Amino acid sequence: MTAHSATAANVRTGGPQGDGPKIVEHAMGWVLVVVVAMLVTQLGLL
Repeated sequence: MTAHSATAANVRTGGPQGDGPKIVEHAMGWVLVVVVAMLVTQLGLL
């Protein structure tokens, strides 16, 4: 293993954290679904 590949394995890319509260993520997902549904109905796309 070279020095570059050893350091690259530890680099964080800014993706989702594995230790975050799942209930907040779940609630925000449903809020997004409701907001998109409201926008679709208001624009008359449904």
